[in-house]
Amino acid sequence: MSILSTLQEQIIIPDHYLQLSQEELETKVAEAKKRLGSRLFIPGHHYQKDEVIQFADTTGDSLKLAQVSGENTEAEFIVFCGVHFMAETADILTTEKQKVFLPDMRAGCSMADMADIDQTERAWTKLQEIFGDTILPLTYVNSTAAIKSFVGENKGTTVTSSNAETMVKWAFNQKERILFLPDQHLGRNTAYNLGVGLDEMAVWNPITDTLEYDGDYSKVKVILWKGHCSVHENFTVKNIQEVRKSYPDMSIIVHPECRREVVELSDAAGSTNYIINAIEKSEPGSSWAIGTEMNLVKRIIQSHPDKHIISLNPHMCPCLTMNRIDLPHLAWCLDRIEAGEDANIIKVEDNIANNAKLALERMLTFNN
Repeated sequence: MSILSTLQEQIIIPDHYLQLSQEELETKVAEAKKRLGSRLFIPGHHYQKDEVIQFADTTGDSLKLAQVSGENTEAEFIVFCGVHFMAETADILTTEKQKVFLPDMRAGCSMADMADIDQTERAWTKLQEIFGDTILPLTYVNSTAAIKSFVGENKGTTVTSSNAETMVKWAFNQKERILFLPDQHLGRNTAYNLGVGLDEMAVWNPITDTLEYDGDYSKVKVILWKGHCSVHENFTVKNIQEVRKSYPDMSIIVHPECRREVVELSDAAGSTNYIINAIEKSEPGSSWAIGTEMNLVKRIIQSHPDKHIISLNPHMCPCLTMNRIDLPHLAWCLDRIEAGEDANIIKVEDNIANNAKLALERMLTFNN
């Protein structure tokens, strides 16, 4: 969802909600949840604030939350505490009888916005001219419904940070090359782990509409979209060097949305669930530096007082767009639902949803 469309859809909540105390807001949300009962379902992403996550009916990554929302057919109202593309995926996987709400329409994703459909269609045309019918498009689930739809229409599939290697292997059995949207770092790290050389990877720049590659195009196996996560790209080699110097025995674990050089120097890299599970299974007294979103890192620290855990980057801020969801917006959203008002509903057009669902189902069927 672009910045312009976000501003156009944004509804400013009444000042009254912003003036309530945290205790008053917590009471409003708790009472609304009680009144709505099983008609309401609140999925909360791992990166959400504690003030919001306390009211989540389930927590997890974006795809898991969308899937669980679709499975909960008893719930009429899905109030998605995450960002726009996640709520879109929930709408795609839920039934027509369910409505998906996003408490604050400003909760977008800078990475998802780095690949819009017009840019992608232009890129596809030019890449077809260069490479012919040898490319299969893949998109990280952290992308807009329109991009998922494009990928689905062109026989491709979605990937998660957990199954990216599996899906890229599958893709190479379909075509000679892949186009990986929209996160170049996850694409690069995944392909590298599968034995693709860095000299076999090109980068598509959607701003200049050019392929960034100095060698012979015939050697290209992976075309990486020039996008990134604004949080994970801020973990650096210097951060790792400082941890190694200050805490020589500390293990460093990062998300694969980090730069290649950061992943290379870390002790382990994996999805959010991989990181959570690794810390849970580690020995008491072990020490960890974690390279992922700050709200999650703080929650992990609180959950494991028997371990020494720090953020890999001590100056890292939480994901700003994820932090748009707060108690005032959640309370306001629930009030609007009880009043019968359709405010902040996320609805993906049928033609886009159908092809996006194809991309998702190819992945889900393969994983099953």
